[in-house]
Amino acid sequence: MIDKKDQRIVAIVWIIGIFVVWELSAFLLKDVLHDPMASTKLPYPHIVAMTFMNNWKTLLEAGAVTFSRAAIGFALGASVGILLAVIMSLSKTMERIAFPYLIVSQMIPVLGLAPIIFNIVRDMNVSRIVIAAYITFFPVSVNMLSGLKSVEQDKKDLLFSIAASKFKVYQKLMFPFSISYLFTGLKIAAPMAVTASILVDMLGSQSGIGVKILYALYSNSANIFWASVFTSAFMGIISFYIVIFAERLCLPWKNATPRKDGVRA
Repeated sequence: MIDKKDQRIVAIVWIIGIFVVWELSAFLLKDVLHDPMASTKLPYPHIVAMTFMNNWKTLLEAGAVTFSRAAIGFALGASVGILLAVIMSLSKTMERIAFPYLIVSQMIPVLGLAPIIFNIVRDMNVSRIVIAAYITFFPVSVNMLSGLKSVEQDKKDLLFSIAASKFKVYQKLMFPFSISYLFTGLKIAAPMAVTASILVDMLGSQSGIGVKILYALYSNSANIFWASVFTSAFMGIISFYIVIFAERLCLPWKNATPRKDGVRA
């Protein structure tokens, strides 16, 4: 089993490898093939890094606007998803009624839904939050429901046999059992919520990292465009690892490293 030190080494090797391949590809495109659009198609990564360093304050400020709204929407969508999962787990009838609507709701493309939401609420910040929540609730609801339904019936019967109420059964058994499933849904939803918030930025917002990307495209500022794209990617990665950090706090035993004698460290 690969330990944490080896994982870090592998990650560093991958990062260096990607940087080298990208640098060589940019060199081939610009200085060997002499493509006039080379700087737009694939700029040198060191130039993108320099652009980020020169504009880091404005990029991070724009990213913070988008990220904060995505975080609020993520929390709201996760809450709705958990509530829906609990309701569906309590009643098979409710599950049969609600689940098809959940599926249908995900058939609506975000790019089509976002202008509708904006026209209703007439507020860009609220639109970001609503769309991020919309993206979040489905994977959270589905994974949470899967966890609640995975609890063995004999364990529930045991608690009912000692006169435990349904609330106690959920509190003592079903919620603790399903929390790992919940975090699976949260890890899927977190980067998606950030992406949704960025898409809403492009609908006419005055601030946000999506605005930076859009303006860079219109003004043909390739370096700013790529720096903004990497800022967006970094935001998605950060959101994912925030959920992982929360998972480690809530489920410390899940990430414990097993020793050779079988005892977890």
